[in-house]
Amino acid sequence: MRLTQEQLEQYRDNGFLLLDSLLDENEVDRLRTAFQRDCNTPGPHRIIEDGGEEVRAVYSSHQRQAEYARLMRDPRILVPAQQLLTDDVYVYQFKINAKPAFGGDKWAWHQDFLAWQISDNLPAPVQVNVGVFLDDVTEFNGPVIFLPGSHRDGLVHEGRKEERKSSQHLDPDDISLSPAQLADLVDRHGMVSPKGPAGSVVLFSSEIVHGSAPNMSPFARRLLIATYNEVSNLPSWPGEARPDYVVCRDSAPLAPLDGTFLDDLEEATV
Repeated sequence: MRLTQEQLEQYRDNGFLLLDSLLDENEVDRLRTAFQRDCNTPGPHRIIEDGGEEVRAVYSSHQRQAEYARLMRDPRILVPAQQLLTDDVYVYQFKINAKPAFGGDKWAWHQDFLAWQISDNLPAPVQVNVGVFLDDVTEFNGPVIFLPGSHRDGLVHEGRKEERKSSQHLDPDDISLSPAQLADLVDRHGMVSPKGPAGSVVLFSSEIVHGSAPNMSPFARRLLIATYNEVSNLPSWPGEARPDYVVCRDSAPLAPLDGTFLDDLEEATV
């Protein structure tokens, strides 16, 4: 799949682009099954909701689940990312944000690139996020809200709070915008929450301001976010490097999967 010129311009203007129903129902079912399998696998890749047992996020599933390893190389996902960046891209980060029914918590207003600049000394904000809806996304189950065009303002917030919400990853609460910053941006850019059926995909800039409210509905809202980065824009991890489960250390361009790699992954998940 290739984006049209109109779609490319829409992405560059707004900082995001919604592709409706890109994956079919059977494909989404397999991705959901793989996600649940990963949630049931103990390890530091799982981030748990505060004061509970529900999974808040899971990192690097593409390194453990064959379905996600394939998805990262699927032309419907990879080619649009290459169009927006360059042919030589790799998976910089992979995570699935899980908002269970009746209580999946909010994600504070933030810009992704600031987190990566702080954690990894990432040189430039040339990443593209590919968000895959693993559930139908409605106005009721905590959709991601974007401030369209805010990516053109550059970083609007600096630094990280002294008190850290999580020791496992850099949570958006640590780099959240102030109420005054958000009010000014919303006044200038407005707010939009892309919605659609499971299998839809939203492409969005690493600089666009976004956040989400808690899920107060009886319907889950699981969102896969794969971040592609240019191979020419590698991070340099300061001090103690980030854990392997948070960031993918293979900076080589994505190559087709061979059978051996898939067999190994599938054996490990039986």
